Amino acid sequence: MDAAQVIAEHEQSGRYFTVGGRVSSFVLDAGSGVPVVCLHGVPASSFLYRKVVRELAARGLRGIAFDLPGLGLADRPVAFDYTWTGIGRFALAAIDELGLDRFHLVVHDIGGPVGFEIAAAAPERVRSLTVLNSPVQVDKFRRPWVMEPFAHRGVGEVYLRLLNKPLFRWLMAYQGVADRSKVTAAEVDAYLDLLRRRDGGRAFLKIMRGFELTREKADLYVGVLRSTRYPVRIVWGEADPALEITLRGEQARNAAGLDRIHRLPGKHFLQEAQAPALADEILAATRTP
Repeated sequence: MDAAQVIAEHEQSGRYFTVGGRVSSFVLDAGSGVPVVCLHGVPASSFLYRKVVRELAARGLRGIAFDLPGLGLADRPVAFDYTWTGIGRFALAAIDELGLDRFHLVVHDIGGPVGFEIAAAAPERVRSLTVLNSPVQVDKFRRPWVMEPFAHRGVGEVYLRLLNKPLFRWLMAYQGVADRSKVTAAEVDAYLDLLRRRDGGRAFLKIMRGFELTREKADLYVGVLRSTRYPVRIVWGEADPALEITLRGEQARNAAGLDRIHRLPGKHFLQEAQAPALADEILAATRTP
């Protein structure tokens, strides 16, 4: 099976829907229990959660993961606000479009800030918040070296154009999934093809340049984690070289005022390497009083 076949199989496992009457997205939706909305970051899409939504369904939950604009199988509108604020508004509108009233929320990578925007705007709808390897103190955040070039005009375009599949596989192994038995080469290649789909990655570059690394946003996101309106659980890949548990994980734990981080063996993409264990952690969050 090659990357095109992997993507076709992924596409057949979900469905398309339209947000705000104009932006098409794609959603994986499995199970019939209480909804769990899983937000991805970069350079990913709902494809990242394909194993997790099935595991959640097997545990009696309804696993839901949709593509954010500019990524995966979603539209890549030229005139769109690709900041965390803008993507957060889209994500809440997508949740409305999917008919979800109250839901558990799982966030990862820059899906963290996007999800925090949702929780800040509609805290009464969040049943629990599970934070996976996400930046919280964003005013002190710096992009990992493997992602930093994308933030710079000209450099990012060249970097993305030269990023071939062997190099991308190496970067994914270095940063994301060390155990190659957990993900095939074709699945890793699918990430890159989905990233460049239709527009060559131009929308992705806008996302990378739309990070709101301000004190105002940091204060907002810390407030989201400190909220007493829903339980918060911090789950981290203990060997993540991009968002280190000793720094970014501790910042999230401190922001939430928790005693511990729930550590899992793995790097940045626990969804690939630890889907059953991750689903167990999410299930535990849904059962927290």
